[in-house]
Amino acid sequence: MSTAVVDRGHRQPRAVASYVRDYVARLRGGELGSAPAVVGLVVITAFFAIVHQGFLSAYNLEALVIQAAPIIVMAMGLVFVLLLGEIDLSAGTTGGLCSAIMAVLMLRHGWYWWLAVLAGLAVGLAIGFVMGWLRARAGIPSFVITLATFLAFQGATLILVGGQGSLTLPAGTPLIGLENSFVPLWLGWTLLGVFVVGYAAIKLADARARRRAGLPATPVAVIVAKVLVVALLGIVFTYEMGLNRNLISNAFFSNKAQGEPWVVVLLTLMFVVWHFTLSRTRYGRHVYAVGGNEEASRRGGVAVSRIRISVFVICSGMAAVSGLVAASLLQSVQSNAGAGNTLLLAVGAAVIGGTSLFGGRGRMIDAVLGGLVVAVIINGMSDLIQGANSSGYEWVVTGAVLLLAAGFDAVVRRGKTA
Repeated sequence: MSTAVVDRGHRQPRAVASYVRDYVARLRGGELGSAPAVVGLVVITAFFAIVHQGFLSAYNLEALVIQAAPIIVMAMGLVFVLLLGEIDLSAGTTGGLCSAIMAVLMLRHGWYWWLAVLAGLAVGLAIGFVMGWLRARAGIPSFVITLATFLAFQGATLILVGGQGSLTLPAGTPLIGLENSFVPLWLGWTLLGVFVVGYAAIKLADARARRRAGLPATPVAVIVAKVLVVALLGIVFTYEMGLNRNLISNAFFSNKAQGEPWVVVLLTLMFVVWHFTLSRTRYGRHVYAVGGNEEASRRGGVAVSRIRISVFVICSGMAAVSGLVAASLLQSVQSNAGAGNTLLLAVGAAVIGGTSLFGGRGRMIDAVLGGLVVAVIINGMSDLIQGANSSGYEWVVTGAVLLLAAGFDAVVRRGKTA
């Protein structure tokens, strides 16, 4: 008995050392995953925290999450399309059109808010199906299809909104409140506990299953370390969000802004659902297979056309959700909703996070990490640079980061091919 215990005690350090060697070998082989995004996020966060005293304040952290939410949601959908080596240039304007349809149905036709939201989502899914069908069945390149819809949807949104320039959503509906209402403190801590326990259980179950199959598994010590890091980050964020962030407090106005914004819960749920879909379902395996080698997938019995249509449906559906989230946060829909740099930021988020533009490589966590990187850059630059040209410098820096990420992806892919 004691011999077995001693043997396991010696086995764990050896397993950890072997895991580290294998991880370093994968990095050298070009399998970097989200490592560059994590390092970049830590570096730029530390930089802005040093040069701007209030960057890590609870108030600014809330602003960061709210700024990143629509970008992350759209990037989640774009990951599916990028995994097949396709592109959707109209994701931004799709979200704008769906939010405009929702607003028009509520304001001009008296629809209940939830019916209007469902209608907006249904339009997004229908748009994705049509674009996917044109790509898979008609063989039209996705660049051409989505460029055409990008232009058309801008015009359709402008027509729907009309000469007012914007449509203000009606107050008093649950749709208005993703920014101004917060998760109760007890519920925030409860959700964090459920997430951490679930994460630990999944990691341990995966390791146990791989050992039973005779495959290399992540050592328990490494799993414990990962769980502790996730728990620590979650505790810090939840604690910060538990502080009163209300900047106006006096004898006449003493409302509190405490707790996580509800959009954090929405992001977490969507991440869990799509991560599970990609990593633990047959459908997810087929998406990766088609993105890696379409002809081999077809010969292996994968319905390539259906997979291609489905990723456009998911992408446009998530674009619609992104547009609705943005409308809820802004409490209005603009005539240029979803235009401008909306799509570029979402694509940049996915690529910066580690998703390849060439297909076959990407994870749902890429959208989250990349979206945070983009939001940190925009937020930090807006505080750091003041003046008439401040927004110009923000876009220059964001574009440079995207170019660096895309160039890095191309170099890594070329090295793996060689």
